[in-house]
Amino acid sequence: MFRQEGKCKIVLADDHAILRQGIRKIIEEEDDLEVVGEVNDGLELIDFLNNNPANLVLLDISMPNVRGIEAITEVRRSQPGVKVLILTMHNNKEYLYAAIAAGADGYLLKENSDDELLSAIDQVMLGETYISSTLVAEFSEDLMKFYRKNKKLPFEHLTNREREVLKMVAEGNTSREIGDLLYISLRTVEHHRANIMRKMKFRSVADLIKYALDKGYV
Repeated sequence: MFRQEGKCKIVLADDHAILRQGIRKIIEEEDDLEVVGEVNDGLELIDFLNNNPANLVLLDISMPNVRGIEAITEVRRSQPGVKVLILTMHNNKEYLYAAIAAGADGYLLKENSDDELLSAIDQVMLGETYISSTLVAEFSEDLMKFYRKNKKLPFEHLTNREREVLKMVAEGNTSREIGDLLYISLRTVEHHRANIMRKMKFRSVADLIKYALDKGYV
């Protein structure tokens, strides 16, 4: 898991109490994670974050009052240091793109495994964008279409290795997995990723998705 001073403080935002109880049980089995609050809707979430320290919100898109997408925007505005990981039943790319465009750091499905939930938390807290394994294939296909349509981005300036790394990122591989697949060190992968984003003038995969949405490529 990631490393920080103290435990990662997590808020559960979902209007189903039984689901929150199950997620809390999974999280609190981990030594470096703790649930510091539970809320039923977006209004409660914003109020809680304005009065309590937190590192991460596990947020359902379908909530009463302030809905999930609006809540993401408000969290980004009022609490920019808090990570937002969507946890939802909506397994279509339209919701995924809307969440990322609003500022979410990751998108996970309630049908995904406990291990994937913990992996998603880990990656988001490390500053990476996490996309559910269930949706990676659709996302990757759309991203490849975006590559082919968008002739203005400097893909020609990427080295062959950087193109290879970029394709693996689009397919949902973590930096460590990319290193294992290419037989290179984690540090080398991170170096390639930094070069890719610098050359393409993006800070993250989320920025690439947002650009594609703005231009109508996905």
